[in-house]
Amino acid sequence: MSDNTIDSLREALKQSPDNTPLRLLLAETLLTSNRLDEAESEYSALLRLTHDIKPKIGLAKVFFKKGSYSACNVILEEVIDKGSDDIEVYTLYAKGLLKENSHAKAIEAYQKALTIKPGYFDEELDDQLRLRGTLDAEETEEETDNRFLQKPTINFSDVGGMDEVKKEIELKIIKPLLHPELYKAYGKKIGGGILLYGPPGCGKTFIAKATAGQVNAKFISVSLNDILDMWIGNSEKNLHEIFELARQNTPCVLFIDEIDALGASRSDMKQSSGRHLINQFLQELDGIDSTNEGVLIIGATNTPWSLDPAFRRPGRFDRIVFVPPPDAKTRTSILKLKMNNKPTGTMDLEAIGKKAENYSGADLDAIIDIAIEQKLEDSFSDGIPKPLETNDLINALKKHKPSTQEWFSTAKNFAMFANDSGLYDDILTYLKIKK
Repeated sequence: MSDNTIDSLREALKQSPDNTPLRLLLAETLLTSNRLDEAESEYSALLRLTHDIKPKIGLAKVFFKKGSYSACNVILEEVIDKGSDDIEVYTLYAKGLLKENSHAKAIEAYQKALTIKPGYFDEELDDQLRLRGTLDAEETEEETDNRFLQKPTINFSDVGGMDEVKKEIELKIIKPLLHPELYKAYGKKIGGGILLYGPPGCGKTFIAKATAGQVNAKFISVSLNDILDMWIGNSEKNLHEIFELARQNTPCVLFIDEIDALGASRSDMKQSSGRHLINQFLQELDGIDSTNEGVLIIGATNTPWSLDPAFRRPGRFDRIVFVPPPDAKTRTSILKLKMNNKPTGTMDLEAIGKKAENYSGADLDAIIDIAIEQKLEDSFSDGIPKPLETNDLINALKKHKPSTQEWFSTAKNFAMFANDSGLYDDILTYLKIKK
């Protein structure tokens, strides 16, 4: 609409400032014209005049267009909690959740829209959700195997540090495979689960793959996106097929990343589809329909406190192992590996490793990238690559703070105030805190 229309509506409002239908029309016109700040102001004014949900939905649209997806989703959750069955609300909510990488919730929101109106279709959501992570019905068994099944070429000798982690994995996973007769004599099964937790970027996936290489086992790595499917019931089917693939290729290490997203507490699940998926996972862990003998399950999570307690029962993930940020020696080893084949001058990686306390492997990648970007800028003038020096990485350390700090600030609270079973004692030990 033209500016003249907007001006006319404003002029009319001057004569009747409490006319909510007129102000709503102005707000919607501003939104359509992408005059977002003005639209936000009008919708906010409306919320002071009326309890109608239309201004709330309009404000959510403004925030979505502005890229404030969290604010958009908070408003829509309030609308939904009040019993809305508006397809537009659930569609926008699903899109907002996708922007925040909350795929499971986005699927539930879109499913709700389809439940309200079975013939409904949104092309954007359909493209991103309906086939997301599915095991294609036309995919052959061999193609499925090739997609997930790996034969790792690394083992524990390739993992720097992590001695306590390797010791726990050795006891729970490796020893049973190497000495099956001893375990069978005591009636213990060869298999089971171990849960790795800790800050992101500290090598949980790498240690899982190295475990498979250590025992010459097959390796399957999946995350939530490999399992979730738009159609109700298909996510459970995908999960079952992944477990079946592991059972058919024993000994096999099945690594499940983002297990906190898959195993969120059932009491937190508003939609029954989420609860069904968790129940299916628990059945697979227990091997109700078929044995998990020889299937070694490793889960990884950044937030173990979000897991359903049922996951930690005996026979499931009954051993929980803390994966801390790398120590100074390991950081130096990581830096040596990552600096390989890069132009370097005087480089004291040991000194850098000592200075990079609490930095994860991912953080070390980041500081190297920062240092390289600066060197590239210096090299543009003459086209000659400038060698990386010790000071380049030390300066990069000043620009990139360790990402693990935020994780530890949250974990510390759980370790100190929600740790009756001693589950998070390793966090207190790492932080040198006595409970």
